[in-house]
Amino acid sequence: MNEVLSQDEIDQLLQAISSGESEDTDFKPVNDTRKIKIYDFKRPDKFSKEQIRTVSIMHETFARLTTTSLSAQLRSLVHVHVASVDQLTYEEFIRSIPTPTTLAVINMDPLKGNAVLEIDPAITFSMIDRLFGGTGQGAKVSRDLTDIEQSVMEGIIVRILANMREAWTQVIDLRPRLGQIETNPQFAQIVPPSEMVVLVTLETKVGEEEGMMNFCIPYLTIEPIISKLSSQFWFSSVRRSSTTQYLGTLKEKLSDVDMDVVAEIGTINMPIRDVLALRVGDVVRLSTVRVGDPLSLSVGNKKKFYCQPGVVGKKMAVQIIEKIDDSETEDFEELSVEGDESYE
Repeated sequence: MNEVLSQDEIDQLLQAISSGESEDTDFKPVNDTRKIKIYDFKRPDKFSKEQIRTVSIMHETFARLTTTSLSAQLRSLVHVHVASVDQLTYEEFIRSIPTPTTLAVINMDPLKGNAVLEIDPAITFSMIDRLFGGTGQGAKVSRDLTDIEQSVMEGIIVRILANMREAWTQVIDLRPRLGQIETNPQFAQIVPPSEMVVLVTLETKVGEEEGMMNFCIPYLTIEPIISKLSSQFWFSSVRRSSTTQYLGTLKEKLSDVDMDVVAEIGTINMPIRDVLALRVGDVVRLSTVRVGDPLSLSVGNKKKFYCQPGVVGKKMAVQIIEKIDDSETEDFEELSVEGDESYE
């Protein structure tokens, strides 16, 4: 406990202060080396720095995809990149955006709840003007969207959501759907005002017009996959998906490769002099097969199936009877090698 000063000690202290006489030993500076962090209980941090960094990486991919898709759709130079990723309350987000604006309420299936995609009016009217055949200049006045303009923006947002689904593939098979478009932020109360959200701010440039796109995701929506928003999970899933993607591509390419399929009746070793002496009508006796025995069907240089000869229409054909086991294939290869040696 702190020591309580007596009245005489208080009088002496006041007298020393008023006269300017005080000894240095009377005052001892306190060396407090503790690190103090201000914490606001009204807006607790629910996302770690690592999770914020992972969200940023995900939406950098989203920004690149959106840059490409909007450039193709608008036939104009579009640039989108992540400016910042922050956590704040939903009320702070609503207060930070203009009125009117373009607010798309997005269903985050299979996650619960909704998210909000806000597009700056300058960017909105620039894209609309470009699609209507203009130069892409944004409107100088602040107004609500007409029905036709809102329908056009729905098409643009649906394309943007397709990019979002691809960017989230490493974490979850997200299927975002456009719910509705609002122009007044007060009508887009998807969560309580005090609820924490993660806000992804994207700097967007369409032609000469610059503005912001904001993607707001409530904590309640992203909570079921919060454990997946780690660097370790992210990079391991990227490697797995890359390997799977490459395997799928290889299988797709290999499925179009032409291979020689040969039905082999039998084999025999003959000296070159006998081969050169063969004439039409000569009979060559095969020592490795008997009448009625199945033939071997080779794919490339591998014997893969047993088959029997026949006719389909006016064409000769073979019917596959069964698959040759790998062990039998090895026996065939050994016989082939021995045959080559005897031939030499």
